[in-house]
Amino acid sequence: MERLFEPLSGAARQGALAALPQVTQVPLAPPFSPPLGQPPGQPFAQPFAQPFAVAPGHFDELRGLAAQPGGATPGWSRFFDSLGQTSPGDLNQRSQLLARQVRDNGITYNVYADASGPQRPWSVDLFPLLIEPEAWRRIESGVVQRMRVLESVMADIYGPQRLIAGNLLPPALVHGHPGYLRSMRGATPAGGRFLHIAAFDLARGTEGLWWVVSQRTQAPSGLGYLLENRSLVSRLFPEAYRALRVQRLAASYRTLVDSLRARAPTRGEEPRIALLTPGPYNETYFEHAYLARYLGLTLVEGGDLTVRGERLYLKTLRGLEPVHGLLKRLDDEFLDPLELRADSQLGVPGLMQAVRAGNLLVANAPGSAVLESPALLGFLPALSEHLLGEPLSLPSLPTWWCGERAALESVLPELARNVIKPTYGAPGSTTVLGRALTRRGLDEWAGRLTREPDDYTVQAYLPLSQMPTWDGRRLAPRSLLLRVFAMTDGAGGWQVLPGGLTRLAGASEQIASMQRGGSSVDTWVLGEDFSVDPGAESDPNTEDEVAPAARGHEEIEALSPTPGPAPVPSSRAAENLFWLGRYLERLAHRLRQAQTNGTVVDEDAQRHDLVAMRQAASAVRDRLSPVQWQRIQKGEDLPSLEDLIRDLAGRQDEDEGWRLLATGQAIERMASQPDIAHLAWRLSDDLSTRLFTHSDDARYRVGA
Repeated sequence: MERLFEPLSGAARQGALAALPQVTQVPLAPPFSPPLGQPPGQPFAQPFAQPFAVAPGHFDELRGLAAQPGGATPGWSRFFDSLGQTSPGDLNQRSQLLARQVRDNGITYNVYADASGPQRPWSVDLFPLLIEPEAWRRIESGVVQRMRVLESVMADIYGPQRLIAGNLLPPALVHGHPGYLRSMRGATPAGGRFLHIAAFDLARGTEGLWWVVSQRTQAPSGLGYLLENRSLVSRLFPEAYRALRVQRLAASYRTLVDSLRARAPTRGEEPRIALLTPGPYNETYFEHAYLARYLGLTLVEGGDLTVRGERLYLKTLRGLEPVHGLLKRLDDEFLDPLELRADSQLGVPGLMQAVRAGNLLVANAPGSAVLESPALLGFLPALSEHLLGEPLSLPSLPTWWCGERAALESVLPELARNVIKPTYGAPGSTTVLGRALTRRGLDEWAGRLTREPDDYTVQAYLPLSQMPTWDGRRLAPRSLLLRVFAMTDGAGGWQVLPGGLTRLAGASEQIASMQRGGSSVDTWVLGEDFSVDPGAESDPNTEDEVAPAARGHEEIEALSPTPGPAPVPSSRAAENLFWLGRYLERLAHRLRQAQTNGTVVDEDAQRHDLVAMRQAASAVRDRLSPVQWQRIQKGEDLPSLEDLIRDLAGRQDEDEGWRLLATGQAIERMASQPDIAHLAWRLSDDLSTRLFTHSDDARYRVGA
C-alpha cells in the first residue's frame, strides 16, 4: 500500500482509490466419460469449463489474465490434464474421502461462538490453489523485503525511536497502541532478533498483481493446518502433484527449528524449545498439538512453567528442566500476569523478566502487536525508502489512518467504496464493508470516525480473486485470501515457506474467514520446470523431490530437525497420561465384563469415563499419533480400545510419562480384583500425592 495520506492531496488520494477495480452435502452427479483435462494451453472439455465464470471485477485464477472462454493457465491445464478420464463421480468420491480423512484424523477448528460445542471439523476443499513460479518469485522477494523493514521498525520503536522523532511514524500508533509494551523498551532480545515468524495475507487484483491486506506477528496461525492440507490433498492428486513439481515444505520447518535452537541462550546446555499454547479451548489448539509433534517440541501451558532466577523452567517429574526458547501461540498480553494482564491464567509470572535478562528466546519477541495495526501499512513505503533505501516491491492496499486529519477528510465521502478496520484491534471490533452499509449506517460511521479518528483505519476494497472449487456437480468459483509465512533462515536472513494457507470465503460472504464459515485449500507453488513432462525428462539428482503416488504424505512425516533433547513430558502431561491409562483400562474392563457375563453396561458410568478419557487424551494430544487419536474417539468399541492399549504398551520405554500410563493401567487392573482393590486405591493416592502435587518448590522427583 502507498502511504497516500501524508504526502498526497485529497484529489490524489481519490485518484489512488479510483485506480483499484470497482464491482457493481450435494447429491452425487451421475458419472460420465468425457475427459476432464486436455493438453496444456487447450480448452477444457465440456461440461467442466463452460459453466465456470467468476463474478465481475474478480481475477480469474483458472484462466488468468487472458480469460479466454474455455481456456486455462498452463498450471491449471496441466493439473486437469493429469486427471485423465476423471468424471464428476470420481471427484465426488475424492471429496468424500477427503471429508472422511479430516474426521478420522480429528482435525478441528474451535469456534468460540458455536453453541453446539467447542470443536468442529476443519474445512478443506478438494482442489489446490496453483501459483506459478514467476508470481511466486515476486511474492517471495516482496515478503522478504517486508520482513527486513518490520524487523528494523521493531528494533527502533523498542530502541532509539528515531522513526518517531523523524516524523516517519506517528507517536499515537506506537505509544497509543495497547500492544506496545513499555517494559520491553531498551531490551535486546535473545539471539539478537525480534521477529522469527510472520504471516502476510495477500489478495490478487484484476490485473493479476498480489496486494498485502494485513500482517500477523504476535502468534500467526496456519502453519499446522497448511501441513495437514498438503498431506490430505497431495494424496488425492498424486499424479498432478508429481507433474507440477510442487515445491516441498519440510526443509523450511527444519530450518526454522534449527534457527531457534542455534539462537537460544543455552549457557552450554542442549537447547530446549517448547511450544506455548493457551490450552485445548483455543480455536487453533489442534494446530498447536500437531506442530509440537511435527517439530519435535514439548507442548506446554503456562502452568507447566515457572521462572527462577530470571530463567524459565519446565515442571517435570524429574524436577525443573531449563527451557531456552518458546514458540508462543498466545497473544502478548497474556504472557505474564505480573507485568501484563493480571487476570491471565495462561501465562507465566516473571516471564517478561526472563526475556529482558536475555535468558529466554521468544518467537516472536513480546511487543510485536504494534506491527499488526492496519494503519502501519500506510507508512511502510516511506519506511522502506528510509530504512532500506528501496521501494516496496509488494504493495499494500491503499490505507488511510483516520488519525491524520487530511486522510480523514479524504475518506469520509468514500466510505461506501472502502473497508473500515479498527486501528488497534480492540476486543469485539470487526471489519466493516462500506458497500454493505445503508445510507444511515454510513452516516453513523462517518460520525464515529470523526469523534474517534485515531481508533479507525480505512482501507481500499479489493474484490478477491476467485478459483475453481468442486461443488459436487461442476466447477464453482470461490473468493480466496492467501496467507504466506516468512521464517528466519538461520543465516541472518529470511525464507518464505513455498506454499501457504489459502482461505475461501463462504458462498454468501465477501470476507475469507474460517470464523465466518469459510473453507481452506492446499497451496501449490509450482516448480520452475513444471511445464516439462516428468516422464519425458528425469533428472536422477532431483527425482527425490518429485512426489510419486502418496509421496505428499511421506513429506509431512519426514521432518528430522537438528538433534536436541527429546521432548520431556511436563508434570501435567504425565498426570494426564496416568489417568488416560486408568480410564482406558476401566472402559475396556467394563466392556469385557459385559461381553463375558452378558450383563448390561452401566451407561452413566461408561459415559462419565469416556468423557474423562477423552479429556485426558486431549491434554496430551501432541504425544498421540493420528491412529491412536482415532481409536480414542471410538472409545465405545472394545476392539478399538484393545488395539489402542496394545499400541500404547509399546511406548513404555520412551519416557516416564508413558511408564505412568502403564502404571495407571496396572492400578486399574488391580482395582478390578476385589481381594486387592484396597491396595490399588492406596497406591493411587500415594502416587498422586508424591508425583502430581504441583507445589511451589516444584519437587516432582519419583520417590522424593
